[in-house]
Amino acid sequence: MDSAFRALADPTRRDILRLLRDGPRTSGEIADHFPTAWATISRHLGVLRDAGLILSERNGQQIVYELNTTVFEDVVNHLMEWVRPAKRDARPPSRSGGNKNA
Repeated sequence: MDSAFRALADPTRRDILRLLRDGPRTSGEIADHFPTAWATISRHLGVLRDAGLILSERNGQQIVYELNTTVFEDVVNHLMEWVRPAKRDARPPSRSGGNKNA
């Protein structure tokens, strides 16, 4: 999970993930959307792949990337746990001390 959060921290990697929302793309198609060198985009793709956020498949000379929605579901569920109220016991809290028969 930590590697997914580290990968999501970079704006270029988030932009790559947005591109992949529309479906699989080759590394060249992805790189065409950015002014940086292809090698830089390749490193970003490696970070996203290592974090499990994208899947890659070699298709001849090209590598095709797509979103790994399973990991995104895990990340979203993890974040939702932060905002859900904690489950509380249905019994009223016990009061310590005092007279129980009063």
